[in-house]
Amino acid sequence: MNYIKQNRFYFIILSLIICLLDQITKYLISINYKYILNKEFILFTIDFVKNYGAAFNIFSGSRILLSTVSIVFSILLIYLILINNIHKTIDLLSYSFILGGTLGNGLDRILKGYVVDFINFKFINFPIFNIADISINIGFLFVIYNLFKINNKYD
Repeated sequence: MNYIKQNRFYFIILSLIICLLDQITKYLISINYKYILNKEFILFTIDFVKNYGAAFNIFSGSRILLSTVSIVFSILLIYLILINNIHKTIDLLSYSFILGGTLGNGLDRILKGYVVDFINFKFINFPIFNIADISINIGFLFVIYNLFKINNKYD
């Protein structure tokens, strides 16, 4: 039982690494955006957008609401990872990725009042996003995979 509890801290560390990676990339973009703005890479270009809302800019200007939601979801996800009786690695991974992204965007909202978005897929009409958004989506893909997985007895 102690091993499982200690092992769960690795999932929190994964979340913190994701959050740190997100914050570092946002910082680098923020201080260098004049030099790399509209720079094309293989699949995307770098833009610099201050997003005052949530996904697809919904609830724009609702800093207190969105900051509160980030804090509440972060606490819930930490509870699910550390305390709840979850034993499937896929569940813990999904919560870790979602937590890492929630922390990254939540820090931006709380400290700056906006979230820095910078990855722009020019070949499709899609909102500009960041590492935290990618992490949240990976977490949700794990959740969806686990929900629709037919054979759960080998986990």
